[in-house]
Amino acid sequence: MLKRLLTKPKKEPPSALSTLDRLHETLEMLEKKEHVLQKKISIEVEKAKDCTKAKNKKAAIQCLKKKKLYEAQIEQLRNFQLRVHDQVYHMIVLEGAKATTDVIDALQAGSSAVKSMQQSLSIDDVEKTMEQANEHTENMRQIQEALAMPVGAAADFDEDELEAELEDMEGEELEEELLQSPSTVPAAPLPNSNQPRRETPHPASDVDELAALQTEMAL
Repeated sequence: MLKRLLTKPKKEPPSALSTLDRLHETLEMLEKKEHVLQKKISIEVEKAKDCTKAKNKKAAIQCLKKKKLYEAQIEQLRNFQLRVHDQVYHMIVLEGAKATTDVIDALQAGSSAVKSMQQSLSIDDVEKTMEQANEHTENMRQIQEALAMPVGAAADFDEDELEAELEDMEGEELEEELLQSPSTVPAAPLPNSNQPRRETPHPASDVDELAALQTEMAL
């Protein structure tokens, strides 16, 4: 009785189904983080465009650097997703191995089941199954260790590449301004009704005829 009280109960390992559920939740979480980073990239691109319009080249470069960092984080998240998918595959294999083990345990319940199992299985088959199970366990351990590794330092940026991207962005903004600005043609001034109307001068031939007529009347 005292021995039972002093003995700590052994913790049962999590079932394959619960582990699979947790892996699927992890995949969901990684996808949500990727979506958030995509939004941040869009925001930095808009900021870079605004800084370009304001002729603030330094601020635009900083926005592009942030965009590159977010893109690197998205790449890491996608690598994590691949690793989780691999672990899901291994858990499915282990679940099948567990079902096989349950079948073997049930066959060992009676002598007739043991005889039937001995006819269908050999010691070599059992050893091979155990080796495969150990191999899957080792693979999962390595995957977990790889996931626990710290993320590397921020990537270096190619200033020439950022300059080229900024020039492309400035070209796009200039093209948009040219397309949006209306073509201005100077309009002819409208006549002002308040200004005095000038009389149209008579042609020189009319003036000469009028002078000749006055001379005849005077005679």
